[in-house]
Amino acid sequence: MEPTRSKDGASGAPAKNPAAPRRMGMWSQAKRLAERTPETRNRYVDFLRGLSIGAVVFGHWLMAAPYFAGGKAHMEHLLAVVPWSQWLTWIFQVMPIFFFVGGYANMTSWQAARRRGQGYNHWLGSRLQRLLGPVLPLLCTWMAIAWAGHLLGIPRGFIQVGSRIALVPTWFLAVYIMVVLFVPFTHAAWERLGLWTIAIPIVCAAAVDLLFFSAGWHLVGWLNYLFVWLTVHQLGYAWRDRRLPSSGWIFVWCLIGWCTLLALVFLGPYPLSLVGVPTDRISNTLPPKLPLLALGFAQIGLVMSLERPARRWLRGMVPWTGTVMINGMIMTVFLWHSTAMMLVIGLGFFLWPGVLAVTPGCAAWWLFRPIWVALFAAATVPFLLVFSRFERSGVARQGKPLPVWRLYVGCVSACASLGYLSLRGVGSGPNWSWDVVALVLPLVGAACAGFGPLYRIPAGRRSR
Repeated sequence: MEPTRSKDGASGAPAKNPAAPRRMGMWSQAKRLAERTPETRNRYVDFLRGLSIGAVVFGHWLMAAPYFAGGKAHMEHLLAVVPWSQWLTWIFQVMPIFFFVGGYANMTSWQAARRRGQGYNHWLGSRLQRLLGPVLPLLCTWMAIAWAGHLLGIPRGFIQVGSRIALVPTWFLAVYIMVVLFVPFTHAAWERLGLWTIAIPIVCAAAVDLLFFSAGWHLVGWLNYLFVWLTVHQLGYAWRDRRLPSSGWIFVWCLIGWCTLLALVFLGPYPLSLVGVPTDRISNTLPPKLPLLALGFAQIGLVMSLERPARRWLRGMVPWTGTVMINGMIMTVFLWHSTAMMLVIGLGFFLWPGVLAVTPGCAAWWLFRPIWVALFAAATVPFLLVFSRFERSGVARQGKPLPVWRLYVGCVSACASLGYLSLRGVGSGPNWSWDVVALVLPLVGAACAGFGPLYRIPAGRRSR
């Protein structure tokens, strides 16, 4: 989930006159970048990234089921109150595509850095700024919202629920950043062992699930954050190296993936929903389990069977310009769409609770859902206008790459905090000091990695 870049990995934005693009419309800026795209670029990678983000955003907006009854506000989850809707997660759970595309992009970027003679610390510092930079304003905003809510006397539970829903997208960043840390090692393993680097973590993931269900070793299940997502990430390497099956066989692969998923859910101990449901005792995503791997193979088989016609279509200026425009603000959409949704819902409860009196899942609820989705989309636009610039901030600012240990400290501190916030939100700790630490820790991690509002460039290391 990064800005569109040219073949050598540099930002696609013009460098000669930084102020000029701001005077251009979004479409004009995107068209200007699209016209400069090298013919060798695989545009389908960018298209899949944008399509996946769109599926996640729409899925979140669809599944939120707030309603007002008995003089009280309720924040329900559609998957819990309308069980048949859990089938929709087989469409909107697209995290495997994220990691698949990420594997392709990370391999391309790492190989380009090696050709330029750049070291691991330079490459990692640049990746961290592109991934962590856009999330810092989100955390600062929720720090301000929590503080203002506390002063206004808003119940702590309301702040906790709203922040947890709004910060759920950050779990992906926490896991993805940890995968990025290992890219030099997973790439070296790929060059040495090839497809075995896909088979081995699959076996490990199956063993973890076996221990999870048969022996009750639930803590072991968290290892599948590594095994499941690294498997899909390695499949991205296979795509980049053209080691995936031909288009005919890849569709068979897709069918096998779907059949395996059906067998795991209906013959095994796994729940139907492929995202977490509050009422389910077991989740397929927390921690990840084999159904997500089966879904990944099914989705990858499907999208790769469509690669050739899709790449021909993306040679057209209109679809490619649209893809470039979406990718230029994709992280902002991903990070802020839930916050925009929660603000709209909160205003609805406060100003006009009667409009939320429709019972989730009934015919009227579905009838009005497009209107709510449109409201959520409109509420996201101001956040795009204000915060998308953090997505185009470029590479790390320090003149000299930082030591690897500092980057590791920054990654671990930021990822631990993001994981905590995505699970618990703000206001779940024993006191507010826990929340302050959780919100500030990513800022500290960013400073360790050489960027962010807490970082100050030493005078002797500033670029000239």
